[in-house]
Amino acid sequence: MLKRLILVMVLAFAAASFAEDGLRIAHVDSKLIFDGYKGTKRAQDEYDRQVAKWEQQGNLLQKELAAIKEKLDKQVLMLSDEKKRELEAEYNKKDTELKNFIDRVYGRKGELITENEKVSAPIIQLIRKAINEIALQEGYDMVVDRATGAVVFWKKENDLTNKVLEYLNSR
Repeated sequence: MLKRLILVMVLAFAAASFAEDGLRIAHVDSKLIFDGYKGTKRAQDEYDRQVAKWEQQGNLLQKELAAIKEKLDKQVLMLSDEKKRELEAEYNKKDTELKNFIDRVYGRKGELITENEKVSAPIIQLIRKAINEIALQEGYDMVVDRATGAVVFWKKENDLTNKVLEYLNSR
C-alpha cells in the first residue's frame, strides 16, 4: 500500500513538473486488454486442456489410493501379516506418489504456474509491444497502467486501452 502511495506521489510530481515541458501521459488497463484480446482465449483454452489432463491424473491416483485403502479396510481381518504389510506398503507408496504429484503440479514452483507463465508471457509481451507502438504513434511520453491500482485519476481521452485492443485483435 505504501509503495502504491509513493508511486502515485512520484507520478503526480513528475506529471506536474513535466507538464510545463509538454509531457504527454496516457493510461491503459492491462487487465482489460489481456481479457479482451482474442489470443488470450486461445491461450486459455490450451491452458485449460493441460489443467484438465493434470486433474485426470490426480483423480486416477486418488481412485487408486482409495481402492487400496478400501481393500485394506475390508480384508484386514482376513489378511496374513505379510499380505497386510504388502498392502500397507503399496498404500504408502501410492500416497507418496499422489503427494509428489500434487507438489510437482500444484506446488509453489509447480507445473501449473510454469504452464500459466509459458502461455501468458507471449501475450504480455505482445500487449507491451502494442502499447509502445501506439504510444509512439500518438506522441505520448509515458503510459501508466490503471490495473496496478496506482492511478487514481485519468482523463478518458488519454485512455489507450481500446486502441490497443483494436490493434491487437485486428492482427
